[in-house]
Amino acid sequence: MKPFRSRNVLLACSLFVALHGGADAAAAAAVPGNAATGATAALLDSVTAPSLDARSWLVLDMTSGQVLAAHNADAVAAPASLTKLMTAYLTFKAIADGRVKREQMVREPDQAWRTGGSRMFIDPRVPVSVDDLLYGMIVQSGNDAAMTLAQTVAGSTATFVEMMNRQAEQWGLANTHFMDPTGLPDPGHHSSAHDLAIIASHIITDFPQDFARYFKTKEFTYNHITQPNRVSLLFTDPSVDGMKTGYTKDAGYCMIATALRQFPNGPRRLLTVVMGTPSERARGAESEELLNWGYQNFDDVRLAAPGQSLVSAPVWKGASDQVGLGSLRPIAVSVPRGEGSRLHSVLQRIDPLVAPIARGQDLGHLQVSLDGRPLASYPLVALGTVPRAGFFKRAWDTLRLAIK
Repeated sequence: MKPFRSRNVLLACSLFVALHGGADAAAAAAVPGNAATGATAALLDSVTAPSLDARSWLVLDMTSGQVLAAHNADAVAAPASLTKLMTAYLTFKAIADGRVKREQMVREPDQAWRTGGSRMFIDPRVPVSVDDLLYGMIVQSGNDAAMTLAQTVAGSTATFVEMMNRQAEQWGLANTHFMDPTGLPDPGHHSSAHDLAIIASHIITDFPQDFARYFKTKEFTYNHITQPNRVSLLFTDPSVDGMKTGYTKDAGYCMIATALRQFPNGPRRLLTVVMGTPSERARGAESEELLNWGYQNFDDVRLAAPGQSLVSAPVWKGASDQVGLGSLRPIAVSVPRGEGSRLHSVLQRIDPLVAPIARGQDLGHLQVSLDGRPLASYPLVALGTVPRAGFFKRAWDTLRLAIK
């Protein structure tokens, strides 16, 4: 793989590329698994992190997929009702797969009726829709709703919990193990700020329409009982559009919050997790401080929009002589405010490129550096398909390659 420099691909990051495809397009690649190391960590650490009254916390820039700062983010802790994010994810997946319908009417099982804690107050004698159950679980944090959804999706709570742990394993959530769909206290039920950020990110990126439908709802009425959303920032910050709170005596007061704010170079989505704060007021205040800190102290540098061709590379033995290289997902880098002009990107591609080439095939990397120090590397793929050429074209290109 050789570096390829031209004014098309040697990108000074003062040039921002506008992202297309809606406000959440920038979040498409956001899964917090990229713990900063080396020069990247040093760059992010140059900004003093806030001091919060929480046992563990994390702030993720979902536009770049970078964790901007964290404290005890891998510490094992009781997640309380933040557990319901996984219950919501598996329900959304069941709806998308056609195994459950949003308008489907179900009855509350006895196990759900007997579950304590917060409730949406289902009447076990009256069927309730899956749609209302989702509102009841997400907005009202109803344990009865979570248990009813679990049995609707999986047939039994035990099977649903197996699904929860299987999904956690697939995502590599090493500090997470579920014992029930609700988050009620159990010695074997635990997660971490980092793992919960991954679950929350998957909801936003995998099911954006469901995220928009349920998580920004400020109140929900069921069975003539109106309950407000416990995410207090929904009522005080218009950029906040989710996500979930939790509380038990062991967990303390917890909150996952996310906001989407507009900037001249495009929208930015941040997600925060705070766990183990001492009060309901504190979890809202600490979440707000983290969001504002992330927006005020960092910039997102857009390097490529989804499907944008960064370079047209020559192809040998193909029906076409060129193929565009780029990314099918947005590429952005988070840097301390004002540091974007110090970034440079160089495209490294495989050479020679020989047909056939499939759309999405890995053909290179975009190497990002700061003052010559490597920061990140992003895969680049073929943006089109190039089938093999006919016999004479292949023979001619074989000869040209031999003498090249």
